[in-house]
Amino acid sequence: MSSATVWREVFVNWPASIPRRGIVVTSLNESTPFKGFLHNDNVLLLERANPDAVGTRFILVSYDAIHAIKFTEPLKEATLLSAGYIGKLSNT
Repeated sequence: MSSATVWREVFVNWPASIPRRGIVVTSLNESTPFKGFLHNDNVLLLERANPDAVGTRFILVSYDAIHAIKFTEPLKEATLLSAGYIGKLSNT
């Protein structure tokens, strides 16, 4: 499975219990904070949390350009387990 397919699946199957905001890090090491998103089979449309220096509020990102996703909200272990993750988080 390609990394583009994995990232697409993350956004297509985003759990309702996880707020639709965070930070997408691209393969060019650019970090884009987002407060919402739309998706299709080919690209991800991010709604930026704040406009960038030239006023851009939306950005299209190809799934194969995504390197990481950072979650800005505290997440509970039960939420992550229900999203298909396996294991145990620390209690500290």
